[in-house]
Parts: sequence; C-alpha cells; structure tokens
Amino acid sequence: MEILVDYVVILVAAICLCVGYIIKNSLDFVPNKYIPLVMGVLGVLLNVWLNAWLLTPQILLGGLASGLASTGAFELVKNFKQGDVE
Repeated sequence: MEILVDYVVILVAAICLCVGYIIKNSLDFVPNKYIPLVMGVLGVLLNVWLNAWLLTPQILLGGLASGLASTGAFELVKNFKQGDVE
C-alpha cells in the first residue's frame, strides 16, 4: 500500500473528496456502495485531463489511487469525529 502513496495526486484527491461529499449528502439515488466506483472513475478522468488527455499506466494508477484515497480520507475523518479512531 505504501507504494500507492507515490501516485496520489493531491488536487485530484481533493476534488474527488468534495464531489464524494456532495454525492454522499445530497444525492440519495446513488447508493453508498457505488461512491468508491464513482470516485475512482472521476479520479482517472481528472488525472487524464490534468495530463493533457494522455493515458499511461502511471496516470491511470494515479487517478485511481487519488479517487479511492478521497473515500478513505472521508471515512477517516468521519470515524475520527465519531471517536472510532484510536
């Protein structure tokens, strides 16, 4: 897992975090189980866009890692607020 940290793009993760928050709290027709999928796809699209529409394995992995990291960051903050994190 530590190797994936090298591929996380902070800008993409931040945008995915904001969009995921909106989906989670405003769009009831999107089940929670699909939010990581949506963030992964959005992360790839954003990372490809940031790299002049070039798709390489590194850009694909960076987008996926960033989108999925945003869902992990959301859960970490949520659990920390609830006192579930030690």
